[in-house]
Amino acid sequence: MAHALLVFAHPLQDSFCAAIAARASAALTAAGHTVDRLDLYAEAFQPCLTAGERRAYYGEPPDVTGDITGHTSGVADAVARLRAAGKLVLVFPQWWFGMPAILKGWIDRVFQPGVAFRHTPGYGQILPCLDNIDSVLTITTLGSPWWVAELYMRNPVRRQIRSGIVGPCTRSARFRMLNCYHAEKLSDARREAFLARVDKAAGAL
Repeated sequence: MAHALLVFAHPLQDSFCAAIAARASAALTAAGHTVDRLDLYAEAFQPCLTAGERRAYYGEPPDVTGDITGHTSGVADAVARLRAAGKLVLVFPQWWFGMPAILKGWIDRVFQPGVAFRHTPGYGQILPCLDNIDSVLTITTLGSPWWVAELYMRNPVRRQIRSGIVGPCTRSARFRMLNCYHAEKLSDARREAFLARVDKAAGAL
């Protein structure tokens, strides 16, 4: 069994996203995993990348040593929690077909050189550093119907996370994404049906 980091990004604790996060956590626990729930809003995570953190993207020490005492000192706890995880679960709403700013800021500040990846000479290809992560599950809610997100928008969040973040930063992590469409208009039965999908997906990690 493994240790899972569940990152939850929604400001309302009575939202459907919160119910999803609770079910995912319970399913992970039932499968024998330990769960670290990181509630970005409740923990008042500061999403703005600092000038020093950005400059360190191109500094030598982070690439060579992976030291988190300098360039990532402001997010040392978040870095440690990411490094301790074997599974990563992201639960959030899609707003304007994107992730909430607080979640994007968590990625900007925590997925830094020496933590999530390292540069090759000349800042060409990047090499993954998150060898500890073997699977990533992303669960989102949307107000739009499936055809708008999938056919018209072509699911930009899935492409961003799978190809722009998970692919470059992990060696071969399994990726799965569940989207709950028309979230504001779901009947109780359809909500429960989606939560059952969450149970199955989280339990299979």
